[in-house]
Amino acid sequence: MKVLGNDIGLNQLGINNLKNVHQNMSVERLVSDIVSNGEGVIGLNGAAMVDTGIYTGRSPKDKYIVDESSSSDKIWWGGVNKKISNSIFNKLYEKVINYYNDSDESKTYLFDGFAGADPKYALNVRILAKKAWQSHFVHNMFIRPTKEDLVGFKPNFTIINASSIKNEDYKEFGMNSETFIIFHLEKKIAIIGGTEYGGEMKKGIFSVLHYILPQKDVLSMHCSANVYLNGSNPAIFFGLSGTGKTTLSTDPMRPLIGDDEHGWSDDGIFNFEGGCYAKVINLNPKEEPDIYNAIRKGALLENVVYDDKSKVIDFKDGSKTENTRVSYPLDHIDNSIAGKGELSISGHPEKIIFLTCDAYGVLPPIAKLTPEQAMYHFISGYTAKVAGTERGITEPTATFSPCFGGPFLTLHPLRYAELLKEKMKKHKVSIYLVNTGWVGANASSGAKRFSLPKTREIINSILGGEVEKCKFEKDQYFGFDIPKSLGQIDSNLLNPMKAWEDPDQYHNAAKELVQKFKDNYKNYDLGDKKILNAGPI
Repeated sequence: MKVLGNDIGLNQLGINNLKNVHQNMSVERLVSDIVSNGEGVIGLNGAAMVDTGIYTGRSPKDKYIVDESSSSDKIWWGGVNKKISNSIFNKLYEKVINYYNDSDESKTYLFDGFAGADPKYALNVRILAKKAWQSHFVHNMFIRPTKEDLVGFKPNFTIINASSIKNEDYKEFGMNSETFIIFHLEKKIAIIGGTEYGGEMKKGIFSVLHYILPQKDVLSMHCSANVYLNGSNPAIFFGLSGTGKTTLSTDPMRPLIGDDEHGWSDDGIFNFEGGCYAKVINLNPKEEPDIYNAIRKGALLENVVYDDKSKVIDFKDGSKTENTRVSYPLDHIDNSIAGKGELSISGHPEKIIFLTCDAYGVLPPIAKLTPEQAMYHFISGYTAKVAGTERGITEPTATFSPCFGGPFLTLHPLRYAELLKEKMKKHKVSIYLVNTGWVGANASSGAKRFSLPKTREIINSILGGEVEKCKFEKDQYFGFDIPKSLGQIDSNLLNPMKAWEDPDQYHNAAKELVQKFKDNYKNYDLGDKKILNAGPI
């Protein structure tokens, strides 16, 4: 729908007399513009394919929050949330606005929609872009409005994407580069320049929700969630990249609520998004059929390598980036709540699972956590990268990301951990730690990773309640409860101390990992002895 900028309030942003504004264009028209603008081509099953330019991932060193009185005392300032002054924001904002005002003959793509499937907590988002594919991306990723929703629509937060604009004065401003992603929480505006990467818009709104929702006692979470076919027994899966979060939350008997971002209110859990944003490097249709089958008309592929003539994709080719992606609406997943035509919401979770890939071979395949242990491990957000996963990694390397989503946290991690504890206790939720990595040896030994079928057996025992009937023993180093036996799994594998052939090697590896946990926790310790004492011994 073509509209006048002034008629929908763009003049209030300083964008005056913009006449060629296209609000919530259909996917068909967006794809047509992607091709005619020379932004991309049509590929697998009618999906559009684009390149995102120099940036094929987020640029965290170029993300800033304006230091202003309404939010300054709430923000978790530091490496994740870097301060920038109002005056610098205003200078760059003027540059962005001038870019739009000087290009009124070209199309401006505007998306109005929602972040948050629960109408009670939904954020009205408005996103402006000059590239059709960027509008296609947000159309996929956020919750799409009805025609009725657009009548009188007022945004609660606006992103102005001016990816073609660069900050040549960045050194003078004390900034990292010509690229900038800046949030002004008081004005409810973010501006983007110097990077085309679509994920900045998706994660930008996620960061905003991380600021707004906890102040309403709603826990914002970087996680996946699913539920039984009859709507019972919702579950949440936390885990960093490589832990199996996407794979293990995909279950034919449990429709997907969402794969990445959720809120937990007094009413239950709800998805923030209207789509999925999945990695496709080494995508195999047999191993990940849901993602592969979602790549069709309406999906948008980023930075994949394909044959110029046939447009056939080589999913194994990471020469552009290992972070090749596809965005698609949630209803492209048949086994999803959205695929059934329902809102992506559910009741309170009955089980929460922390997934970790422990390359040190120290953590057990399954452990039951107390509320305080849950807070400690939630704040820690541990997994380990293994040799070969990234350039320069030659041995197991511990990785910690607070609340399993550190780059997107706006408040101190302890605030989210406190909310988790409160909701866990109020709704009597059980929390388990599941190690999908190595048991009985470290990754460098040549031993195989804990098998996926065994991990699925563990997940099923948690969701089905069988593990609750087990007898438990204490882990020597981490203090949590581990089952003495569980189904058909070798009982010696359940306790890492028993799984290692060489006790000395186990104790050395355990002590090394314990120290890494302790060193990491110092970054977030605010003096709560109960949480500290719930950590490793």
